[in-house]
Amino acid sequence: MNRKILRLATPSILANITVPLVGMVDLAIAGRLGDAASIGGIAIGTMLFDLLYWNMGFLRVGTGGYAAQAYGRRDFRDSIKVLVQAVGTALAAALAIMAIQYVYITAAFSIVECSPDVERMAREYFFIRIWAAPATLSLFAFKGWFIGMQNTISPMVTDILINVLNLLLSLLFAITLGMGISGIALGTVAAQYAGLFTALILLTVYYRKLFHYINVKASLKLKEMKNFFILNGNLFIRSTSLLLIYSGFTSLSARYGDELLAVSTIMMKLMLLYSYLVDGFAYAGEALTGRYIGARDLPSLKKAIKGLFFWTFIVAALSTLAYVAAGEPIIRLLTNNSEVIAASAPFLPWLLIIPLISCIAFMWDGIYIGATAASAIRNVMIASAIAFFATFYITESIIGIQALYLAYAMHLIVRSVLMTIFAKKEVTGKIPATS
Repeated sequence: MNRKILRLATPSILANITVPLVGMVDLAIAGRLGDAASIGGIAIGTMLFDLLYWNMGFLRVGTGGYAAQAYGRRDFRDSIKVLVQAVGTALAAALAIMAIQYVYITAAFSIVECSPDVERMAREYFFIRIWAAPATLSLFAFKGWFIGMQNTISPMVTDILINVLNLLLSLLFAITLGMGISGIALGTVAAQYAGLFTALILLTVYYRKLFHYINVKASLKLKEMKNFFILNGNLFIRSTSLLLIYSGFTSLSARYGDELLAVSTIMMKLMLLYSYLVDGFAYAGEALTGRYIGARDLPSLKKAIKGLFFWTFIVAALSTLAYVAAGEPIIRLLTNNSEVIAASAPFLPWLLIIPLISCIAFMWDGIYIGATAASAIRNVMIASAIAFFATFYITESIIGIQALYLAYAMHLIVRSVLMTIFAKKEVTGKIPATS
C-alpha cells in the first residue's frame, strides 16, 4: 500500500513544488518593481481570480472523485462521460466569467479596501490574466480526471510545464522587457494555454483507445448531468466557503495598510508552502479512496487511509523543522523591502503551528473527495468559515491583526475535528462491512 501511495503521490508532489515557487517568484518580481504597493497589487489581483476560480474548483474535485470510482468499477464509458461533462462545464463557465469581467471588478473594488496604487496595479493585472480563463478552467477538469484514472504523471508533466513557463515568461515580460505587472499577467496567460495544449496531447497518447466512448451530445443532456450537478453544487458551496476564508484573510489585512498587507500576503504563501507536499498525498488519497469504494474493497480502503495519514504526519513534522531553520531567510528572498521584513517578525511563530494543525484537514479533504462525500465536505467548510470570521471579529479588538492568524488556525482545527468525527459514516461507511 505504501508503494501505491508513493507511486501516486510523488509525481503530484514534484509538480506541486513548482506551484508555490512560481507564486513566490511573482511576489519577488513585484517586490522589486517598486514599493509595498506592488506586492499588494499582485495580492489583490490574485485574490480576484481566487474569487472566480476557487468557486470552480469542483471541476477538479468532483471530476476526480467520479472518475476514480468509475475506474474502480472498470466503467470507462462512464469515466469518459465525466470528462466531457467537466470540460463542457469549464468552457461554459469561462465564457460567463469573461462576459461579466467589468461588472465583477467594479463590484469587487466597492467591497475591498486598498490604496489607489494597489487598486490600479490589481486592475492592470486582472484585465490581462482574464483571457486565460478557458484554459485555466479546462485544466481543472483534465487534472481531476487524470488523477481519478490513477494517473498522476500527466498532471505532473502539465503542471511543471505551466509553472516553469509562467516563471520564465513572467521574468521575461516583467523585468527584461520592462512590462511590470502586465508582464506577470501575460506570462500566466501564455503558460496556461501551453498547459492546455499539453494536456490534450497527453490525453491522446494515454487514452486514445477510449475515444470511441465520447458522445458529447448525449453526455451533456440535462438528465445525464443531474448527478454531476448535484455533487458539484455541494462542492461549489464548499469552494465558496474556503474562498471566503482566504480572500477574507487578504482583504481584512488590507485594512491595516500596504505594509501589513504585503506581510500577510507573504505569510500566507509561506503557511501554504508545505501544503503543496501534503496535497500530493491528498491526491493519492482521492484516487485510492475512489478506486476502492468503486471496487467495494473495504480492507484496502482502511489500509490506504492509515498509510496516507502516516505520510501526512511525516511531511508536517519535517515542514515545521524546515520553518524553524529558514523562516526569516525565506522572507528576505521574497522582498528586499526592509520595512516589510521587519514587520514580518511578530508573525513568524505561526509558521511553526500551522503545519501541525492543518495536515489532518488537508488529508481528509482528499479522502472525502474520493468518497464523493460532497454534502459532508460542504457542511464542514461552512462551519469552518463561520469559525474563521467569528474568531477574527471576537479577538481583533484584543490582539489586532494577529486575530487574522488566530482565525485561520481556528478554521483548520474545526475542519480537522469535524471530518475525523464524520469519517466512519462518510468514507468507510460507503462500503458494507460484508463486501
